[in-house]
Amino acid sequence: QVRLVESGGGSVQAGGSLRLSCVASGQGLSSFLMGWFRQAPGKEREGVAALDSDSVVDYAPSVKGRFTISRDNAKNTLYLQMDSLRPEDTAKYYCAAGYDNLGPSDPLLREYEYNYWGQGTQVTVSS
Repeated sequence: QVRLVESGGGSVQAGGSLRLSCVASGQGLSSFLMGWFRQAPGKEREGVAALDSDSVVDYAPSVKGRFTISRDNAKNTLYLQMDSLRPEDTAKYYCAAGYDNLGPSDPLLREYEYNYWGQGTQVTVSS
């Protein structure tokens, strides 16, 4: 069992930055597929960024070049550095972990690959 707790959300103006953190307990993160997802009001949840056990990363096209996912195995913590934030980035952001059974060419941002989810942290970007 893995418990995930997100933090770091808040309100920021367009062009600003935030860093989200996700602390895991129960098992070490290094062997897991880890991801960040978000859900805006009235919209479906979407994948934002993912990092597999081999440190391969994947990003949604809308955040590529602006967001960076990383992991500190010693602290059992996943991060999402968000720069150049836009109003359309406003959403609740969720951390997720999954057993990494993916093949080398499998996409990393499929929700059904993730077994554990945090409660989410709100990010609001004003124009």
